[in-house]
Amino acid sequence: MRRVARDWSRYWRSADEPLEAMHAHFERHVYHRHSHETYSFGVTDSGAQSFTCRGSARTSAAGMVMAFNPDDPHDGWATDRLGFTYRMIHIGPELVAGVLSDVAGRPAGLPLFADPVVSDPVLAQNVGDLHRALLGGAPALRRDELLAAVVQSAAGRFAVGAAPVAVTAPGAGLADTRLVARRARELISAAYLDDITASDLAAATGRSRFSVHRAFTHVYGLAPSDYQRQLRLRAARRLISRGLPLSEAAAQAGFADQSHLSRWFSRCYGVTPGGYQRAVSSGS
Repeated sequence: MRRVARDWSRYWRSADEPLEAMHAHFERHVYHRHSHETYSFGVTDSGAQSFTCRGSARTSAAGMVMAFNPDDPHDGWATDRLGFTYRMIHIGPELVAGVLSDVAGRPAGLPLFADPVVSDPVLAQNVGDLHRALLGGAPALRRDELLAAVVQSAAGRFAVGAAPVAVTAPGAGLADTRLVARRARELISAAYLDDITASDLAAATGRSRFSVHRAFTHVYGLAPSDYQRQLRLRAARRLISRGLPLSEAAAQAGFADQSHLSRWFSRCYGVTPGGYQRAVSSGS
């Protein structure tokens, strides 16, 4: 008898702080290359997930922990036909900074996680405990305690530096490459709802269209068009969180229609806009 693939996802979102959680099983779903504004910690329950991050192929098998910095581009797919089940928690940088400041008794710099996959039973247990508490409706005090445990254990064991920066490789003209990429990113960030062209980026940076594309992709790990889409998706998430109907959120965030938003939202976040909307409502 032929086995039918079964994909499912469940999403939770805090009503009052930058904290979200997802529990999912994917066999056929393939994540398009994307990034998050948050720190994202995930633990694989079963199976294995393959992905690329920072120029290398990675695999997270059962019991392993994924640790993504804000704006860390990555994709993802099932390593084999049996798929994978995993738990993911997204924590806003300001929340991470707050936890570390409480521990240090003074303002603390944001950590940088050098390896997006680590094998550590303590951190895996902490991430799993927090995830179950979030989706299970645990009291706020318990959630706060478990959140502190995750941030402290992750930062104490795997943090290697201060605030996340773009991942680049050494080489001739690196300073110029960064400058070109930064100027292009500033233009996109300021006008991501507009129909920006490669010629616009070339004019803003004083470089050829190909040079801008190459510099941007090298510095930020995403093509300029992918970065623009990320900003539009983030805008859509904010609008949905404020209670706007999906069709209005799609239009205001720069998508052609609700179907266009749904397609990219699902590809990048593993949950539909409607599923995210229900998570927002249940967390209110």
